[in-house]
Amino acid sequence: MPAPSHRRRARLGLAVGVTLSLLAAARGGHAAGLYFSDRGVRPMGRAGAFVAGADDLGAIWYNPAGLADAKTSALVDFSWLRFNAEYTRALRIVDADDVVRVVRSPTVEGSSPVIPFPTIAGSYNFGERREFTVAGGVFAPYAAIATYPETVDGRPSPARYALGSFEGSALIFGGGFFAYKPTEQLRFGIGLGALVGQYQSTVTFSASPPDRLLAAPEQPEYDAESRFRVGPIFAPTGSFGATWVPLRFLRVGASFQLPMVVSSSTRFDVRLPTASVFDGGRITGRDAHVRFTLPHILRAGVEVRPTDELRIEAAYVREFWSIHESIDMTPEGVAIEGIRGLPPRVPIPAIKFPRNFQDSDSFRIGSEYTFDLAGYKLDLRAGVSHETSAIPRAYLSLLTIDMDKTVLSLGGGLHVGEHWRLDAMYAHLFASSVTVSPEEARIPRVNPLPGNAPLEAVNGGQYSASADLVGVGVNYTF
Repeated sequence: MPAPSHRRRARLGLAVGVTLSLLAAARGGHAAGLYFSDRGVRPMGRAGAFVAGADDLGAIWYNPAGLADAKTSALVDFSWLRFNAEYTRALRIVDADDVVRVVRSPTVEGSSPVIPFPTIAGSYNFGERREFTVAGGVFAPYAAIATYPETVDGRPSPARYALGSFEGSALIFGGGFFAYKPTEQLRFGIGLGALVGQYQSTVTFSASPPDRLLAAPEQPEYDAESRFRVGPIFAPTGSFGATWVPLRFLRVGASFQLPMVVSSSTRFDVRLPTASVFDGGRITGRDAHVRFTLPHILRAGVEVRPTDELRIEAAYVREFWSIHESIDMTPEGVAIEGIRGLPPRVPIPAIKFPRNFQDSDSFRIGSEYTFDLAGYKLDLRAGVSHETSAIPRAYLSLLTIDMDKTVLSLGGGLHVGEHWRLDAMYAHLFASSVTVSPEEARIPRVNPLPGNAPLEAVNGGQYSASADLVGVGVNYTF
């Protein structure tokens, strides 16, 4: 069979590009995978070491058994994740004469908008011995939402094939919880909830043929900008936990959260490339279905209370990201039409986009010290944690940027009267720089004929990131 013309290759590339860009639009997860930090103003004042010592409404995320000590209360807090990232891309190019070159692009910088991530929760304690507690809450995950410029030094941004903007995205976790304290030594908790909302993004893909006889591999005239809206998202999950207090000064806690399956409809719009080969072409259909799995999480902690004023906890968290193997996308009636030399209608096929994530580990130590000052009770909090990334180096990109990180945090609480507690927290996240060599990079630019050209991955290069987390909150106990 004769080889297709270069124009036909470009148009087939567009069809494949639509599919891959749909997959790039799906994003969600937990701290070590796609969120950049654990959550909660008081818990993060202790660097997330809040499993055995959980005793207020922050327990809805860390250990629902801790709700048994939350009494009847209400909690509202807000945090801002100031996230910055830098990326200097290194692209490996093999030309028609098998000459290998590595081209480095100007450094592109991304930053997060000022978006407050809220927590709103309440609990009610009842029973003859106040042994039962019901609670409910909603909160937003601390996602590293960054926007990258469209141009760098007057040229199209090297980040355009990974990520453009997340503006318009809104994800909220909500759930109901129940805790039971049969004795002063035991607490049990269970929760049911779901990740809900919608995700929006812009992604650019290239429909330039890989063999360069028609155009350069990243010639802007062959770029197609895609805008996506994934949702409504409804991904249910459940959690359960227990806390054991064998001695007055010792608490042991553990919890487990079930995985979440994101299975959602997607709508998208694609702006066709401006190159003349696409004149008269069009894409019909706007709907697809995206499915992927987010991990189950195991948490465990030991808290010691050598005095009534001092609490110190060591905690361990394992997120089983190896369950996140791929993102599966099934178009629903999407096709490319009106291209001369092709069939009248070319359907976009189902495709599996590999992720190949790995399990991550987090080790945390946090403390809380309570004392009186000028007639007010004050809590001072501090902590440190280290977390490994769930993203293998070969699959790191600006779409899912994460790396090994260390968190240093400080926090405090001011008790006003018998009912109010005002909280504040600051944490700095030190993320390690990562270099993805062009040879090991595995996220490709769209390639309509992968069998006839070498892989040209677009995620090689140098990555660095840092973040600050600032939060305030108020807790009221009835």
